Amino acid sequence: MSVTADEVRDFIRVNHRGVLATLRKDGEPQLSPVSVGVDDDGTLIISTRETAMKTFNVRRNGRAWVCAFQDAFFGAWVQAEGTASIESLPEAMEGLVRYYRLVAGEHPDWAEYRNAMIRDKRVVLRIEIERVGPRRSG
Repeated sequence: MSVTADEVRDFIRVNHRGVLATLRKDGEPQLSPVSVGVDDDGTLIISTRETAMKTFNVRRNGRAWVCAFQDAFFGAWVQAEGTASIESLPEAMEGLVRYYRLVAGEHPDWAEYRNAMIRDKRVVLRIEIERVGPRRSG
């Protein structure tokens, strides 16, 4: 089954659960459960912490892979990979707000949310899609 980058984006717009893979210093994969969204420019966005290993890995290697799937887990899924970057606070704040809206809707108290992002040292991990899948099933 062939899938396009736009089809991957459409799938992720309604299916936010996924697993993110980055590369450790030794070249081995590091996997993390994540919620993923699609930003206005078509890049995939994930909220994480400044101190998380995935943040260090992306800063060092500049690549990331994500597999997104339905809430029921078994069923349809997509994967995407590409160049990855980290946006830190304070520049990341509006991206973090967009991320929340994309994956959870409106927050009941945006001031509280913004304070939590600062307290938790949140960042935006951004993936520019370069390759997608699955290419075939079975």
